[in-house]
Amino acid sequence: MSARKEIPKESLVVLKRRLDKLSPRDHQRRRLMKESAEFYGVSESTLYRKLQKYITIKSVRRSDFGKPRALSQKEMEFYCELIAAIKIRTSNKKNRYLSTSEAIHLLENYGINTSDGYVKPPKSVLKPTTINRYLKYWGYDYKSLKKKSPSVRFQAQYSNECWQFDLSPSDLKTVQFSPKWLLKRKGNPILMMLYSVVDDRSGTAYQEYRCVYGEDTESALRFLFNAMSAKKDKNVPFQGIPDMIYMDKGPISKSQVFHNVMKCLNINVKLHQKGNSRAKGKVERPFRTVKEMHETLYHFHEPSSESEANAWLSNYINKRYNNMNHRIENHSRIEDWIKNKPPSGIREMCDWERYSTFAREPETRTVDSDAKISINNLRYDVDTCLAGKKVKIWLGIFDKELFVENDGERFGPYLPSGGPIPLHKYRSFKKNDNQVRTERIEKLSKDISLPKTALERNEDIIEYDFDEEMDECYIRPLMIRIPLNCKFR
Repeated sequence: MSARKEIPKESLVVLKRRLDKLSPRDHQRRRLMKESAEFYGVSESTLYRKLQKYITIKSVRRSDFGKPRALSQKEMEFYCELIAAIKIRTSNKKNRYLSTSEAIHLLENYGINTSDGYVKPPKSVLKPTTINRYLKYWGYDYKSLKKKSPSVRFQAQYSNECWQFDLSPSDLKTVQFSPKWLLKRKGNPILMMLYSVVDDRSGTAYQEYRCVYGEDTESALRFLFNAMSAKKDKNVPFQGIPDMIYMDKGPISKSQVFHNVMKCLNINVKLHQKGNSRAKGKVERPFRTVKEMHETLYHFHEPSSESEANAWLSNYINKRYNNMNHRIENHSRIEDWIKNKPPSGIREMCDWERYSTFAREPETRTVDSDAKISINNLRYDVDTCLAGKKVKIWLGIFDKELFVENDGERFGPYLPSGGPIPLHKYRSFKKNDNQVRTERIEKLSKDISLPKTALERNEDIIEYDFDEEMDECYIRPLMIRIPLNCKFR
């Protein structure tokens, strides 16, 4: 075999990889080097030298990179943990926290108490630049510690298994013709609020505009009734009572009336947990789509009333949004809702009369002496037999009539009264059973008399005159009843 002085670099790379697979003391390494040297016509020393020259990887960093020199690694890591803990302790909701230099200043001048005792590092040992570098290198910096965990996507198995419910202020702040009830109120409310429910499985949405003063429980319950009821448009199949409603913590979720209605409908209310904003993405997405693709067109034509705005919004939601592609499946959102109905079927919504009774909450009140009850600045005339008594009243947020319960007996309904009676036009209440019974007893008490013999039986009446010498105040003769065996001294 002819001698070959030049060895290709590719051959050296292959030889290096074969050597790396063997342990450092493996006898096969020597045999492999000897055979390679003979093949290329060079000595083993030359082959080792070429491997070291072309294959050895040189580091661009120092050999002590990542190892502190002013302190030991254990001490430096301990101080980094303390400074990171100070940053976390002093942080607020806006992610503002104490700087590294200020944290070092506190440690060096005042120290800090820990579970292991008092800690105060020597001055001029901890440098902000060095600490910041090691905080980031070891993963103690604020951004790394506050990094959100990987998201876990969830999806309901069937339609109406879970609805996400939320509110959002609309970009349409006002309309030309406000509702009549709004004109009686004072202040400047957020006139237009978007109410929305989204089916968790299909992403099918139902939205309405509502003129409200903030988050109103009554408006929320009216909206949910419309969302769960069968629609007038037969081309809109979205309806039914969901098994669960996922919503924010707010005035609506804190309302006892809201929870009573949901309990009567057998709906489980799940409240949104703080710090998990990604869990609400399915209900936030329709808000953004409506505001970007629908409400932006109001710059050309603005709705004049709430009913007109709801008609335009319903047209967009039912004909455009719900017919868009599902986030995963190869069909639209409304088609996914239809195909994935639960095996037990869709639970139908009750009528409005039945639904309004769910929104009633008992309350104990004392009836005034004039047989009136004041509720929400309205006075109700109740039966006069209830005057001055503690009763249980039933007045729902959808009711205009009042019901009263006393000792298991139900009275009502009562409508609000017209206020005090004008002067010189006094009229008395109609007499109730108790008053009629009292008058009959009083009349009977005047007609009865007692025979005189009831006073004379079995007793003798003795007339006794006091002496004239007694005090003038005793001069009048007195008729007294004295037993026969009584003796005077």
